[in-house]
Amino acid sequence: MTQTPTGHSPAQGQARAQFTVPAHHPMVSVLGSGDSLLRVIEKAFPAADIHVRGNEISATGAAADVALVQRLFDEMMLVLRTGQPMTEDAVERSIAMLRASENGTSDGQETPAEVLTQNILSSRGRTIRPKTLNQKRYVDAIDKHTIVFGIGPAGTGKTYLAMAKAVQALQSKQVNRIILTRPAVEAGERLGFLPGTLYEKIDPYLRPLYDALHDMLDPDSIPKLMAAGTIEVAPLAYMRGRTLNDAFIILDEAQNTSPEQMKMFLTRLGFDSKIVITGDVTQVDLPNGTKSGLRQVQDILEGVEDVHFSRLSSQDVVRHKLVGRIVDAYEKYDTENGTENGTHKGSRNKRK
Repeated sequence: MTQTPTGHSPAQGQARAQFTVPAHHPMVSVLGSGDSLLRVIEKAFPAADIHVRGNEISATGAAADVALVQRLFDEMMLVLRTGQPMTEDAVERSIAMLRASENGTSDGQETPAEVLTQNILSSRGRTIRPKTLNQKRYVDAIDKHTIVFGIGPAGTGKTYLAMAKAVQALQSKQVNRIILTRPAVEAGERLGFLPGTLYEKIDPYLRPLYDALHDMLDPDSIPKLMAAGTIEVAPLAYMRGRTLNDAFIILDEAQNTSPEQMKMFLTRLGFDSKIVITGDVTQVDLPNGTKSGLRQVQDILEGVEDVHFSRLSSQDVVRHKLVGRIVDAYEKYDTENGTENGTHKGSRNKRK
């Protein structure tokens, strides 16, 4: 998409740009069904006057707004050229990235098109990609480092993206197996009160990992891979005393590990292996008086070579929009009231 000169002069103090969409791109792919994408753009730039006529789009308004609108359409066209459709969510995230770059609050040079077109894994007719700048940096860090911590609130794709990278590594023969683990119940792993066999007691706490696997692999192949030991899903306690070679290892819900468990897990690392540890330090379910290993390890390993901490925020939530607002609301409440997750820190239910 190019900016072309126009014979109409904008009002004093305003700028005007005109864009021509190439004929081989249907306008519905740029504007959205029922102009849904155009409405997102108009809402984001209420002071700009955006008009569509045929395959031409014009924008008039403050120079800064017009420049951002132009950059936005340029990025959208780059995405559309890859065959990937634009969605309302993708447009909103592109605008946020461009504004962060414009305001100097972004510390990188990645463009929205680079973020939105990075393919991690294609499976069963869908492609898994990062959707935010921090998610892209998280995925890139997994490629570059042996141990990566993905720390952030619910819905930021910490575990899901790590699982996609694990499956990608297995399929490309970078590793021979995938090991998925998480603390069972509340880090103490006290399962005795639950009914059923040991497997039946553990299974509900590992179910989210199975669900992600089913998104990424042929469901019929998963039992065979597990029977062969190519994929292992087990509680954290099962990692003790082992050395894990040639494996992609993911520790999920790491905020519910004790410092001792975290050290135990990290020292399982073997040759030609990679570890990704995910967790949300705002949702710790440890018993009173027990420190979170995920909180402590940040002080211990920050700055250690080949260990990387990726931190995601409410801006990276890719669930329902309301989830991001809920995370922000809790943070605001805690800041104003000296609480943690809405609970007074001195209360019986204090989260450590």
